[in-house]
Amino acid sequence: MDKKIVFITGASSGIGEGCSRKFAGNGYKVIINGRNIEKLTAVRNALETEYNAEVYMLPFDVRDRQAAVSAIESLPEDWKNIDILINNAGLVIGLDKEYEGNLDEWDIMIDTNIRALIAMTRIIVPGMVERGRGHVINIGSIAGDYAYPGGSVYCACKAAVKALSDGLRIDLVDTPVRVTNIKPGLVETNFSVIRFRGDKDKADNVYKGIKPLNGDDVAEVVYFAASVPEHIQVAEVLVMPTNQATGTIVYRK
Repeated sequence: MDKKIVFITGASSGIGEGCSRKFAGNGYKVIINGRNIEKLTAVRNALETEYNAEVYMLPFDVRDRQAAVSAIESLPEDWKNIDILINNAGLVIGLDKEYEGNLDEWDIMIDTNIRALIAMTRIIVPGMVERGRGHVINIGSIAGDYAYPGGSVYCACKAAVKALSDGLRIDLVDTPVRVTNIKPGLVETNFSVIRFRGDKDKADNVYKGIKPLNGDDVAEVVYFAASVPEHIQVAEVLVMPTNQATGTIVYRK
């Protein structure tokens, strides 16, 4: 039986890297995407060494639609039939009030979190429909359910991911293709360093007094959703650390 193929955007760190390890360790062929070729190469080398995995690198910026189309069209024949698309690439920059933030930074957030997800879905899902199998797993966020101070634009982006996931599930209801929205709470990755524009001390403060999730923890949930029997569709999962109750209510020791 041919190995299944998983395509992961933003696979060079954090949740994407965790997903690449989890699927590679379970016998999948893994296509990894990211902008940083050096980091992406390190991930590929680790997967090949640790799991003897088949890994294909597609380095491009998901915001560049033409680059995405060209990269996916360039896949060799034995890599084209993607079974699982994990739309993981995403970011947040700053904690500015909505009337004070940087519009250029918000463009980057919207283009990465929403427009790129739509484009990747539009490019890859038709093949899934044609083959009669497939699964789209979008990495949303608890932020899509609970707005927080200084986060309105990012929260709006992740609310859009929920709406896009729900709408895609409706559009695919007459097909075998499944759609899942994974919504993590506090996850300690490089994500927070970007939020604070490179200030690691501020990023670390977010997780003081609580044991947060990490990329591998979220990957466990992603893999569970992907591995249940095909007549089961895990539509949505909200996953948080034990001491987090909502987007803003956290118990810290």
